Amino acid sequence: MAAAADRQQGRAIVDLHCHTSASFDSLSDPIAVVRAAAARGITHLAITDHDRVDGAQRARDARIPGIQVLVGSEVRTREGDLIALFIERPITAGLPAAEAIAAIRAQGGAVGVPHPFDSWRGSLLRDEAALALLTQVDWIEGWNARLVAPGGNARAAALAAERGIPAVASSDAHTILEVGGAATILTGDPSTLLGLRAALHGEIQTINGRGATLARLITPVAKVINAARGNRRIAPGATFGS
Repeated sequence: MAAAADRQQGRAIVDLHCHTSASFDSLSDPIAVVRAAAARGITHLAITDHDRVDGAQRARDARIPGIQVLVGSEVRTREGDLIALFIERPITAGLPAAEAIAAIRAQGGAVGVPHPFDSWRGSLLRDEAALALLTQVDWIEGWNARLVAPGGNARAAALAAERGIPAVASSDAHTILEVGGAATILTGDPSTLLGLRAALHGEIQTINGRGATLARLITPVAKVINAARGNRRIAPGATFGS
């Protein structure tokens, strides 16, 4: 398998931002998502459902051969979204970003900035005051496959280069069709916080695929279906499961 060959060469092909049916805007079964990622050569998949970790934990515990699942969450903060990795408990939605980062770090987690210049979504760096938080993050998405705003990815990559912050490419998949469409090739073992940090500060290559338009059109449908099932976005101030 391609993933096994990459591991033997010390390479990891990682997708650090992906959603499953635990998110309010996706219908993708967590196990099916991981199987699809493995089939496409992804060696490490971060499942980052909105303000939840249960879908990622279920996928990790299934132990699909050839791929490692990193438990994470896309965390909604007052200023915009963050990616948390290597956490086991969900972060309270809607905290000030600095408090959310502190809560992630308290669990021994890593922090990333997703789609930083997307005018359609909760993008942290659209607020100039949030730039001060960049000293506290581990990576920026220099390429988000779902970003629609013209020039947003280029601005993110330029900012990362200017600040000396690793820039990754992520699928931000909400459907199985999108999984692994954008990814980052690293050298090392990004399966732990220290390993990921070391790999991010080594040689980085990115796979800059784009999410299919059809996949984005499914998202509003997923929201309606999930709402009918009682799976709605976590309200600010609430913690999933509490």
